[in-house]
Amino acid sequence: MMETVKITTEFIKLDQLLKFANIAPTGGAAKEMIADGIISVNGEICFLRGKKIRPGDEVTAGFEDETVTLKVE
Repeated sequence: MMETVKITTEFIKLDQLLKFANIAPTGGAAKEMIADGIISVNGEICFLRGKKIRPGDEVTAGFEDETVTLKVE
């Protein structure tokens, strides 16, 4: 599933994006998802919760039963 997320700033940190897009219910959950290696940024697994996500980036969360891709604009 592909979703588009619009941001009004130059960038958003990865953990904040996951909360903003309702992929993670809390900051702690976002941190855990990133540490577990189920989040990739532009096709590469990312373990940095403070990674700057800019318009044009794609963030993918791979769950057991579903994959969600966020296109940042």
